Amino acid sequence: QVQLVESGGGLVQAGGSLRLSCAASGSIFSINAMGWYRQAPGKERELVATMPTGGSTNYADSVKGRFTISRDNAKNTVYLQMNSLKPEDTAVYYCNADLLRAGSINTENYWGQGTQVTVSS
Repeated sequence: QVQLVESGGGLVQAGGSLRLSCAASGSIFSINAMGWYRQAPGKERELVATMPTGGSTNYADSVKGRFTISRDNAKNTVYLQMNSLKPEDTAVYYCNADLLRAGSINTENYWGQGTQVTVSS
């Protein structure tokens, strides 16, 4: 099976920074894309940033210029550097991966368990 394990969430003051990490493990043949989504209380889950393998990154307008997504393909890990954090960035952040398992012919989509990010004003 495949697991996505996130780390790096926490409590930070407005204007501060946090770095999230997400490592994918298991019988992975290849990863098409990895990304981050978030869900605030009472709201739907929304895209934060995605990074296809060999493709262009994509950011939500609300985080452009403040957040940076990056990947370490050798470690099957995706990062989210979050700077100039605002209270409205408070949410549970979820890692997502679109990948092909070893021995499979179809790509599958996986989610991490989520990590809480709280930005105080």
